[in-house]
Amino acid sequence: MMDKFFKLAQHGTSVRTEVIAGVTTFLTMAYIIFVNPDILSTTGMDRDAVFVATCLAAAIGSAIMGLWANWPIGMAPGMGLNAFFAFTVVGAMGFSWQQALGAVFISGVIFLILSITGIRRWLIAGIPSSMRSAIAAGIGLFLAIIAMQSSGLIVDSPATLVTLGDLTETGALLTIAGFFIIAALDAMGVKGAILIGILVVTVASILLGVSEFGGIMSAPPAITPTFMQLDIMGALSFGIVHVILVMVLVEIFDATGTLIGVAKRAGLLAEGPAHQNKGLSRALMADSTAIVAGSMLGTSSTTAYAESASGVAAGGRTGLTALVVALLFLLAMFFAPLAGSVPVYATAPALLYVAGLMMREMAEIEFADVTESAPAVLTAIAMPFTYSIANGLAFGFVSYAVLKLLTGRARDVHAATWLVAGLFVLKFAFFPEG
Repeated sequence: MMDKFFKLAQHGTSVRTEVIAGVTTFLTMAYIIFVNPDILSTTGMDRDAVFVATCLAAAIGSAIMGLWANWPIGMAPGMGLNAFFAFTVVGAMGFSWQQALGAVFISGVIFLILSITGIRRWLIAGIPSSMRSAIAAGIGLFLAIIAMQSSGLIVDSPATLVTLGDLTETGALLTIAGFFIIAALDAMGVKGAILIGILVVTVASILLGVSEFGGIMSAPPAITPTFMQLDIMGALSFGIVHVILVMVLVEIFDATGTLIGVAKRAGLLAEGPAHQNKGLSRALMADSTAIVAGSMLGTSSTTAYAESASGVAAGGRTGLTALVVALLFLLAMFFAPLAGSVPVYATAPALLYVAGLMMREMAEIEFADVTESAPAVLTAIAMPFTYSIANGLAFGFVSYAVLKLLTGRARDVHAATWLVAGLFVLKFAFFPEG
């Protein structure tokens, strides 16, 4: 039955191989069950409820990807957009987390419509590759400054805005140690390096008395505090329109890039136009649906995970791999006490390391062409320096369009880029703050 449903023989794989691939993928992305509640709880959301919502959103998204698209790609709340949700939309702009969830829901619906109509492919084709790379790198830098700030590696300074923190503090030392552990394990090819690093630092912090041990397993906590708490009407206020725009743009680049990249490694993309590729079309619909489901559960945008490439490397070729990931995330709900014991000093090194991985995208930028490189670099550095992914996107798209116009290359700019740049200009004209 498994072979017939997932077409295992056709893809040259077996149940055993797919299960091993699913476990491998889960281990490489399971850190999100610790990191996501840590980030979103800063908004006032119930940490335990977010933990359950994270597990359920990942399970639902991965199951849809596996059962409908039959692709070996794991889904979970994405890094970067959770930080945008917590630190920009709620923290800096002052919206409630309920309104932010409403914005996630609306962005998911828009994302779904864009996927159904083919506009998503039009947008992807029209956005310069340098800007796509810069967005990933910029989000990486944004995660880095959050990690260094929360762990005490950097502190505020009246003279220089930021400066080096006290590296003799226990928290800072644990963060540094965690980063080295994760990097070393990953360099040696150890599966689940990030997860292992988080757990090692958590144990060390408990032994040192920095955090308290709450246990390992229990019945899953109630999801009631976040379930269906989204404020859609509050998110429809005009002041949050650009927030939804940013969410949609990042979702488009992040999810689509990951889907195509992992699918290529697995040999799942047929030659020819994207609209003729049934697997890709279903995968695009699957991740769009997962965003809507996640917002109802109480978490930021769900997306495809690049860590799925580890499962593909282990032999995963079908949706059975993703289904195994989904089942493991459901089992993870019983480890809420352990998740509650994880201190910020254990998640900070994970954020810092993920930031480094995302910075690899800078290598894809065409630095020989200033009209390509300048907007890209501006995009990347504006995100951490203005503490906003939205501002980074705005600076990048507007500067890209202006530089092409001033150098007589306006025809090189796709209509999609002009559209996005124009929307951001309107945002700054009418809503200069936030």
